[in-house]
Order: sequence, then structure tokens, then C-alpha cells
Amino acid sequence: MRAMSSSPTALAALIDQVRHARTLARPEDRLLRLRGGGSKDFVGASLQGTVVDTGALRGILSYEPTELVVTVQAGTPLAELEAALLEKNQCLPFDPPHFGATQASVATVGGMVATGLSGPARASAGAVKDFVLGLRCVNGRGEHLTFGGQVMKNVAGYDVSRLLAGSWGTLGLITEVSLKVLAFAPCEATLVCDLAQAPALDLLQRWGGQPLPLNASCWVHDPADGAAGGDKLFVRLRGAVAAVQAALPRMRADVLALGGDAAVMDNTQAGPDWAAARDQRLPFFSVPPAPDLCLWRLSVAQTTPVLDLPYSPFIEWHGGQRWLWAPAAAAAQLHALAQRAGGHATLFRRPAGALADADAGAPVFAVLDATQTRIQTALQHQFDPDGVFNTRRLHSVV
Repeated sequence: MRAMSSSPTALAALIDQVRHARTLARPEDRLLRLRGGGSKDFVGASLQGTVVDTGALRGILSYEPTELVVTVQAGTPLAELEAALLEKNQCLPFDPPHFGATQASVATVGGMVATGLSGPARASAGAVKDFVLGLRCVNGRGEHLTFGGQVMKNVAGYDVSRLLAGSWGTLGLITEVSLKVLAFAPCEATLVCDLAQAPALDLLQRWGGQPLPLNASCWVHDPADGAAGGDKLFVRLRGAVAAVQAALPRMRADVLALGGDAAVMDNTQAGPDWAAARDQRLPFFSVPPAPDLCLWRLSVAQTTPVLDLPYSPFIEWHGGQRWLWAPAAAAAQLHALAQRAGGHATLFRRPAGALADADAGAPVFAVLDATQTRIQTALQHQFDPDGVFNTRRLHSVV
């Protein structure tokens, strides 16, 4: 068990900052922007407001490896938590992204929960919110509230702790969070297949209906490999040694039957590539096919076939997440396309130096319908009646 006491002084200062903001007369002066390490500042519609820095809330409050539960302060660097879990051969199975970790931009545990972003294993292991057992947060009134607990079977009250996962700091300031963790799988291997997009998606659907230890997948066209050999499907298997070893020859035979080829990589070879995919450090993310394009994220049903897109996508989550480079002006078409495929589109990254207001008519997130707007507005008014937190980063709801 690890233990580190929280900082009452730092917490009190943050609460005072929230309470002071709500007393200001002008709405624009009241706005606060919650920030951990700034690793995800590039996402969202607006970064308006005075920064509320959670960096002083740092440390692991408790860790019970035998119970698979850890409680961490929100400003704790994600890498610090993962290092502590690694010592006990445990992990956060949803592969939380760090994005470009630098001295000036470090992913934190609070930011991980607040953004709700998961990495390659999300489709098989679950999302961030699925591993949140409980949390503490400061609402717009400056009240420090506790939700959930440190066990899975916690049914007292509304599940507010998971509601805050993915709220992007628009409902409250997360101060600490309790997470379920898991042990590393005893065996891991990656199957690399030469397959075009359509057969790769079809094969992923077939494999998804079989008792195979699928953990993550991604498909990409790499122009550097040439037109004939640039289509690659990567499938990561995790589980018992016998399960992984039995699955590999079966899956390779399926690829060969489609006229493709497949090779096996162990974790030593493939691990860095999966980390690069998680943090968007692969060439696909760093080299747009044309200048002034934006990176779009399309979240769709896994059974969605090949989409009619202007450029080749990067596909994850067994077909459920598709990254695409397209201009900001394509916003309406992409939002409609994703909606028809049972999902939504997000404008994830803009060209370097572009301002949020420069992309007029290009909503970052899907536009809410009347019912969703009513629910979102009601939630906001309950958590933050004076409009302290910058809701415009997520939606234009006051």
C-alpha cells in the first residue's frame, strides 16, 4: 500500500478560486478553465477563462493491489500512477493516451477522467468511465462533494462519478478519483496482416463473434509501403498463454484464405508501436496528406462498412473509431456521415496556429438536438448555476 496525504491548503485555494469567481458580476469574468497538465488543450471549442491549475493536488492517496483499487489526486501525472501500478504488475487496461508528453504538457489523472479519452484497447477492455469507482469534485457553488466509493457494487445515489468522465471540466473540478485496475495479461502478441480496408473490417467482425482474446486493432494505409503493400491490419491479442497461442494460427489461416499474409510480433517488437498509436505519434497523425487539414475523429458502430471519405482513414476499436484528415469546411458533411453510421464526429486537431474562432461554422462536437440540449442545460444548472466553468469548450450551452 502506498499513501500520501493530500494538501488541504492547495485544495482550499482551489475552492476559494471557484467561490470568488461566482461573485463576479460579468459572465466573462466568472469563467474558469480547469487544467491539469495541459496535454489535451488542443481539443475543444474554446479555452476561455482564468486557468484553475490542479498541479498541486498530487499523489497516490491509497493503493491496495490485492483489491485492485487505487485512489489518486487529480493533479498526479498519469505516468507516475502507471509506474506505481507497474511495480505490482498492474495497469489501467483502457490504455489512456498521454499525447505529446513534455515538460510543459503532462497528462494527469484528473485530465484522463475529465476528458474520458481511451486508447487502443477501449473496444475490448472498456472505457475510462467503466473503471471509475468514485471521485471527489468541487461544483460551481464551491462545495466539495463525494460520489461513489472504492468498490464496484456501489448503488447509493446517482452514478455522478461516471457522469463527470468525459465532461471536459464543464460540470466540476475533480480533486481525487478511485479507479479499478487490473493485472497485466500473462501473454501478448500482435498479428500483422496485409489486408485492404474492406476485408480487414469484415474479418474483424468475424473474429469479434468468436472466443478469441482480442484486445486492440488498427488498420492503416501507409503510402511509404507502396500502393500494393501499404494496407496493414494490426491485431493485438492479450490473455492466457494457451488462448493466445491457440488463436494465432487460426487467425493467420483466416487472413491467408482471403489472399493476404500475416506475421506475428511479440510485445517487445510491437509495444512501442501501440504506444505511438495511443499517443498519436505515428506518421499518420504527424504528416497530414495535405496542408491546412484538420484531424477528425469519427465514432461509429463497429459494423460500419468502408465509408466514402476523401482520404484514407486510421481505424481503431475493431472498426468503431476512425480518424480522418479533412478540412474544417467539411464539418456538416462529416457530422451527418457519422450520425448515419450510428455515431458522431469530433474536430480533434486543427492546423498548427489555427484559432478556434477561425473555423466558423465548424462545430467541434456534434450539435445537440432539442432533448439533449435540455438535459445538458439542466445538468449544467444543477452543477454550476452561476456559469463558472467554461461549458463552451464542450457545447454552446449556458
